[in-house]
Amino acid sequence: MKGHLSHDYHLEVPAPVVWDTYRGLELGKVVNQMFQDVVGTIEVVQGDGGVGTILKITFPPGSLGLSYMKEIFIKADDEQRVKESEVIEGGFKDVGFDVYRYRFQIIEKNGESSIIRSSVEYEIDDKLQEIASQATTKQMEALNEVVGKYLKQKWDSSNKKP
Repeated sequence: MKGHLSHDYHLEVPAPVVWDTYRGLELGKVVNQMFQDVVGTIEVVQGDGGVGTILKITFPPGSLGLSYMKEIFIKADDEQRVKESEVIEGGFKDVGFDVYRYRFQIIEKNGESSIIRSSVEYEIDDKLQEIASQATTKQMEALNEVVGKYLKQKWDSSNKKP
């Protein structure tokens, strides 16, 4: 069984500014500095932020019953502003998903605003259909919200008119 979930977060910050944070390791740094209680901690296991980079995400207590996961970046497209990663250990793999893939796409609305489209693609054995209801974009939504507020504040303060 295959499934797909998606969520759009609208942000009054230009797409290139948002992409600069989401494209590599900057997102993990921002989370670790400011939002550990919401998202958890992100540790680079290997890599420089490009394809092949492996991260370990340790979730705060009570996060969907998951304690940690490791993911590998499988796509980083600067032209389309798309980043994809796949869980390789822990997290949703531990509860029975064969494939659990995250995707962020930063879409330009106009020169001053953007959309962060977060999606999850998953595969699970048909015999485990009831587990498919655990697939969610909630963690991505929380991440987008807190990082979005941070980017908006940063953008507003750096673009104040005299």
